[in-house]
Amino acid sequence: MKKFIRTYLPFASNELKRNMAYKGAFYLFTLCSLFGSFIQYYLWMAIYGSAQGAKLGSLTREEMVVYVFMSYVTSSLTMISVSRELGKDVVKGSVVMNLIKPIDYRLSLIAKGLGTMVYHFMMPGIFVWAGLEFYKWYALGLPVVNIGNLLLYVVSVIFSFFIYVLFDFCFGMIAFFTTYIFGMQMAKDALLSFLTGQLIPLSFFPEIVERLFEFLPFSSMVYTPVMIYLGKYGISELWFVLGRQLVWVVLLYLLGSLLWKQVTRRMIVLGG
Repeated sequence: MKKFIRTYLPFASNELKRNMAYKGAFYLFTLCSLFGSFIQYYLWMAIYGSAQGAKLGSLTREEMVVYVFMSYVTSSLTMISVSRELGKDVVKGSVVMNLIKPIDYRLSLIAKGLGTMVYHFMMPGIFVWAGLEFYKWYALGLPVVNIGNLLLYVVSVIFSFFIYVLFDFCFGMIAFFTTYIFGMQMAKDALLSFLTGQLIPLSFFPEIVERLFEFLPFSSMVYTPVMIYLGKYGISELWFVLGRQLVWVVLLYLLGSLLWKQVTRRMIVLGG
């Protein structure tokens, strides 16, 4: 275990340092993302203002405020792309160097993702979350999140991170067949914003569609952690959704291993 940590911890720490070195670009990205969240906030407030009922899709107006900003915090912690780096390595041909190094390439990408996750937690995750909790208490009259829901949310976010990274690793292997996957990544990001519940809570869909989406891995990336944070699951349902997340982590890891074996068998490297 110590050898494992010594091997892969530098990947995480170096990625954290790299993000801190380019603070200007990250702040610009953060402002643009928060701007999108505020647009969502005002759109949902207009929808609730014109609605006749107090609840829409099992969420009250106050809960929707929490949902919008917690989905932003959650997605910034979990939806960290590794397919971009994988695609670049394929284009440059440097991916072959990882086959002769005494490391697991996928684990090195996961370690880098963990470094980025830590940075996103520090900037801006913890500040948005703290501001939201203050706004809940001061303006919305809602109690602050209890410790139990917070701890379960953290566990769910960790599962969500691995689900997204392992899925993105599988997606990134398309680069071995197409070389350039930038356009596909944009399409994937747009589709996931819908399937993960980041754009529209899954509870707004018809029950059959909601149940279908919930059993796909995408709902576990954002929707499940946020609903745990809101306390929308009972005890039995809570353990079920956490168990479902764990199952998807295992399945996506096995799928990634299978795909990696297939693409490395067909890989051809030219040059010295």
